[in-house]
Amino acid sequence: MKLNCDMGEAFGAWKMGLDDKIMPFVDQANIACGFHASDPLTMVKTVALAKQHNVTIGAHPGYPDLVGFGRRNMDIAPTELKALIQYQIGALKGICAGQNVKVDYVKPHGAMYNQMMANFSILDTVMQAVSELDATLPLMVGAVPESNEIKEMAKKYGLTVWFEAFSDRLYTDEGRLTPRKEANAVHASFELIEKQVIQLCETGTVTTGSGKTIKIHADTICVHGDGAHAVDAVTRIRSLVDGLNKVKAN
Repeated sequence: MKLNCDMGEAFGAWKMGLDDKIMPFVDQANIACGFHASDPLTMVKTVALAKQHNVTIGAHPGYPDLVGFGRRNMDIAPTELKALIQYQIGALKGICAGQNVKVDYVKPHGAMYNQMMANFSILDTVMQAVSELDATLPLMVGAVPESNEIKEMAKKYGLTVWFEAFSDRLYTDEGRLTPRKEANAVHASFELIEKQVIQLCETGTVTTGSGKTIKIHADTICVHGDGAHAVDAVTRIRSLVDGLNKVKAN
């Protein structure tokens, strides 16, 4: 099991996240590409930080929504959505090339991510956008019960998919993330986070808000690098996952 984190989400003088303290403890950095957050200089600095710590770099495209941090749903035509995604991946590819590293995968951000997991026609457009630009880039998607259906969709475009679960988000009975506007959508205690991470690693399941246990396959777990206790939480999750991975290996 790997750990991924959204990174490079500062913008100009506005700071977001604790990238320099979090980067050493993750395997994959989802780097914002300028539409929901970030700017060219922030992207350059974040790529350099990932390179310094040998962290795999992923493009993190979002909706053009700096004010809403890419968390507001948008109704965008497929041709425009493809262009938005390809533009952002292309920008990060260029910055990576300047530092002799490369983009290794794509993970959509926020509302784009949630909408594609709720509506597979949008997911199909996202897959098409990535495959047209670079079909060697895996697409990171939500670990949901319909994983086999998603794999078949990806096969049509010659794409690999990586399934992602969340360490600190409450799941619905449908295997989706509980909307942030609802109560308890984000786990407030490390005890709940630890319990969810162990459950994901050991049994490939999560417990929903109603108490239902659902099966989901995850290749990577998302941790969050912002918040007052982010560094402590991420270091503890790193230690926990490393221990569980070692047990599995033996």
